[in-house]
Amino acid sequence: MSINDKPVNGQHSPNSILDLPELPPAHNDKPRFARLRAAWKKSWEEGGFLYQRWEELFQARHAGWHEIAAWIKAAGLLAGVCLIVIMVDTAGDIAGAALKSLSAVPASDTGTGNGLWGTVDHPIRVFLAQQAADLPVAPAALYAFWQLAGLLGLIGGFFGNSGARIAWTLFGFGSLAMVWSASPAGGRAAATGLAALMWALASIFALRGLSLRPIVHNHPPQYQPQFNPALHIHATLPAPAGDYVSDEDDNIHPLQR
Repeated sequence: MSINDKPVNGQHSPNSILDLPELPPAHNDKPRFARLRAAWKKSWEEGGFLYQRWEELFQARHAGWHEIAAWIKAAGLLAGVCLIVIMVDTAGDIAGAALKSLSAVPASDTGTGNGLWGTVDHPIRVFLAQQAADLPVAPAALYAFWQLAGLLGLIGGFFGNSGARIAWTLFGFGSLAMVWSASPAGGRAAATGLAALMWALASIFALRGLSLRPIVHNHPPQYQPQFNPALHIHATLPAPAGDYVSDEDDNIHPLQR
């Protein structure tokens, strides 16, 4: 109300600029996510959508493949496919990097050949260096690949992989052949025998659990027919005679029981 304005009959003049009508109090609206919160709580109640999905997921631990819900199967298959794709891609990158590094390995010497390990390792280095002279690959790359093959065969064979055990067997025979070929003539037999002994000791881990005995599974048949012999005799007895007495032979009486 203006300072110069005076009240009329104890009330302010409505023509005053500052005499504005009072607004009603603001109404308290519901929270913005009230409906969403209510729908979330309702879905977790018994019979709700999320409640049923959780029950299916909880029961899938003890159910068979045919009893599991379809959406769980689809999610598991999708996750498995994604994992396989990631593993294949990673394995491809690792294999490519390993082959690239093996190809770029510079040439190295054939070692000194001292000690027990040098007695076995030196002939292998010499043999690979001789063979690499006619191949478009460095001797060090051949030696690194030989070590990698033996390491993979040893680790894979320890975990029971059949392919790794075959690779380990070929690795051992190839190593023995290289040691025999490149060792000095005077100590060839001793070097080869030492290499065979080292390979046999390492095979304890690579061929763990392998048995040459054939495994015979004796499973009883699921259905065993039962045979119960029985003898059935069908005898036909004549009908008993009546009490009829012939007139011609009245002295014959029927058999009394």
